[in-house]
Amino acid sequence: MAIFVVSDIHGHARAFDRALELAQPGSDDTVFVLGDMVDRGPDPLGVIDMVRALPNVRVLMGNHEEMLYESLESGDERDKLTWHMNGGYTTYEQLEQLPRDRYVDVMDWLVNLPTFAVVEVDDHRPSAARGDRRSYLLAHAGVDAPRLRASLDALGVSHSEAAGYAAATPDELLAAMIEQDVNDLLWIRREFWSMPTGLVGTSGLGPVVVAGHTPSISMPRFASLMCGSGVDEDLRGVMVEVGCSRDTGGVADRVCIDCSAAAGHPSGRVGIMRLEDRRVWLADIEEGE
Repeated sequence: MAIFVVSDIHGHARAFDRALELAQPGSDDTVFVLGDMVDRGPDPLGVIDMVRALPNVRVLMGNHEEMLYESLESGDERDKLTWHMNGGYTTYEQLEQLPRDRYVDVMDWLVNLPTFAVVEVDDHRPSAARGDRRSYLLAHAGVDAPRLRASLDALGVSHSEAAGYAAATPDELLAAMIEQDVNDLLWIRREFWSMPTGLVGTSGLGPVVVAGHTPSISMPRFASLMCGSGVDEDLRGVMVEVGCSRDTGGVADRVCIDCSAAAGHPSGRVGIMRLEDRRVWLADIEEGE
């Protein structure tokens, strides 16, 4: 069973469908969707339908799902205007056209989405030793790394310069993630991408954080130690590993999987990554999509 991750589809159902066709997750694989399914693009509810139809799917909340629910729940025109200014108008129109029972079903599903997940996978990257396993922390925007380290320390997790927090079990990582502020999990940006997490040691071992939220084409404004520029030779969004340094044994401690779908054509893409080997499949957003 493999673990796939995707984030920030932003209503681009056709590109998402093509990305799935390229990656071809099997019925025994798990697909994690790290939020921001809605807004910006032309078919947000189409994306939600596709996501919910996937076998073994796990979905996290993004800041756009939070804006959607809070603006409709409050009924405040200012909240609704803020949401619409952030690309929510098409989502609002599609929701308004739903039958009442379908509307309630979608809203109940959205509001109950979790804000983080922890997975552990076999590390099949060429640089990994046989039998290596790696924990990944999944959240829409990122984590408050100092707070996370403090939580792990309070749990008595062993830490060293060489191994980082590689000794942390998935259950311990989940317990530490519970202590995160939800606003950080949904909205954090510069504080997360600009500084090492301190989770990975000089041996290259330790948990890696996977997040979206910040479009790859904008990453140079926020991140340091990027492994690439955030775009390819055609200036289209790509996934970006961040944090490779001597302190991490040359291993990225963060991965941005937001391939800038929010920008639409011509720079936006929807990307899917398989965590075991970090293979990536990218689908361009075509004109009119």
